Amino acid sequence: MTTTDPSQTSAWQALVAHAEQVGPMHLRELFAADTDRATRLTFDAADLTVDMSKHRVTDQTIRLLLDLAAQTGVADKIEAMFSGEPINSTEGREVLHTALRAAPDDSIIVDGENVVPDVHEVLDRMAAFSERVRSGDWVGHSGSRIRTVVNIGIGGSDLGPLMAFRALSAEVHPNLDFRFVSNIDPANLLDATAGLDPAETLFIVASKTFTTIETLTNARHARDWLLAGYDGDAAAVAKHFVAVSTNAEQVEAFGIDTNNMFGFWDWVGGRYSFESAIGLSLMIAIGADSFHEMLSGFRSMDQHLRSTPFDHNVPVLAALLGVWYRNFLGFPTHAVLPYAQRLDRFPAYLQQLDMESNGKSNRLDGSRVGYDTGPIVWGEPGTNGQHAFYQLIHQGTTIIPSDLIGFLSADEDLAPQHELLFANMVAQAEALAFGKTPEEVAEAGSAPDLVPHRTFEGNRPSTVILAKALTPSVLGQLVAFYEHKVLVQGAIWGINSFDQWGVELGKALATQIGNELGSASPEPDKHDASTNALIEMFLNAGSS
Repeated sequence: MTTTDPSQTSAWQALVAHAEQVGPMHLRELFAADTDRATRLTFDAADLTVDMSKHRVTDQTIRLLLDLAAQTGVADKIEAMFSGEPINSTEGREVLHTALRAAPDDSIIVDGENVVPDVHEVLDRMAAFSERVRSGDWVGHSGSRIRTVVNIGIGGSDLGPLMAFRALSAEVHPNLDFRFVSNIDPANLLDATAGLDPAETLFIVASKTFTTIETLTNARHARDWLLAGYDGDAAAVAKHFVAVSTNAEQVEAFGIDTNNMFGFWDWVGGRYSFESAIGLSLMIAIGADSFHEMLSGFRSMDQHLRSTPFDHNVPVLAALLGVWYRNFLGFPTHAVLPYAQRLDRFPAYLQQLDMESNGKSNRLDGSRVGYDTGPIVWGEPGTNGQHAFYQLIHQGTTIIPSDLIGFLSADEDLAPQHELLFANMVAQAEALAFGKTPEEVAEAGSAPDLVPHRTFEGNRPSTVILAKALTPSVLGQLVAFYEHKVLVQGAIWGINSFDQWGVELGKALATQIGNELGSASPEPDKHDASTNALIEMFLNAGSS
């Protein structure tokens, strides 16, 4: 497959020259010269209001970036995704996470068949099962009501449901507890099962192939824990374990009733999957109505991406700003700073979404890229970060474009504190953009020798993303916004945003080394000297 090398387009070359002119400009100058800037560069998308005015761009920058999008076929890539073309070229797969939130009367054709009815059939089965657990109709092997649901997965099978569960904690069933296990470190499962009654615990094992080593290792130990509480009665497994998988044979061999297996499809990537059956734990937590409200939020952002002109298209513009910073101003990282404690796992979720998608160094035709691709994505909730890493963002030598996510209202009993939270977010965006000059510091009364230390350069770009409240619909909109940003950047860079071969080598070597660690007499010198020494230290520690 061939693809356009973006660095060879006329738009790219124009942006290189433009960056030399605009790069030194300060946001103070840009705002002073353009009184309409804040209004013109603030956009609405569904329930989100996105202020992009505090970015180091001019109208000409935006025009050139839009030219780059046109010359690299972004519109075609968006339409190819929605149309069900196999844009995951290295695996020959469609990329249709958008089908997971399609309306029942939509039609999305894959291999000649409309997949939307299948999606809603699974959603209906999930809803029926969720209601049985929530109402107490589903009981354990001894007849006890389920009180705790433990989701066992890894990667997208954990990060997505966990992030959304925490974000929507205000919606969670008051009489159910939820825990999440992903790490193969046994401490994760031990902590998750601490204090639980096996008779009141339901495990959801989320693994498409039902062979994921971390997930299945944890699931087997969870089964052992359960059976210990039932004196080894294997019949208990069917009432305390359900599966999110497509491998009926392995699910049945584990002891799970395949009637309680919820499937999904090859055209759903793991990091795009929590709206599918992977979100079963989330649906049990918040209920089917709230889950469908979240799906409607995803769908509204899908419609915005597909129908809004690019000069007002929020995911497209966000992606173009990211390309501007990564490729033309040389800023390697991107911070996501939600001013909402319930979004505490949102930056971690976006790390996988963005870095597993666009952490690539080869274009679609296999040639090596000659430019930087995906940024390093990181972040923490405000205001915690203000007392940690914001020092570097404000006064460090590395410029870090940031997204500040905030909400205009909160639960009624949290209103006074919410005012302070919102004030902090707005203040940080202002301080990052405009800083404080040496003259302003001196006028405020600082001693001359302290003026350099208390000067803030400013000119640190940020986007402010606002919604009225953190509802299920708004969460769906936020996630879809970032999903589509990733798609657009991958299209510009000419890479495949939907495979993840980079995780395979480490997994294969881990299996090999694990077998060696379990051998009574491992073969020496299979690896480099450092790896062999580490293996030997582990084996010696076990024998001492």
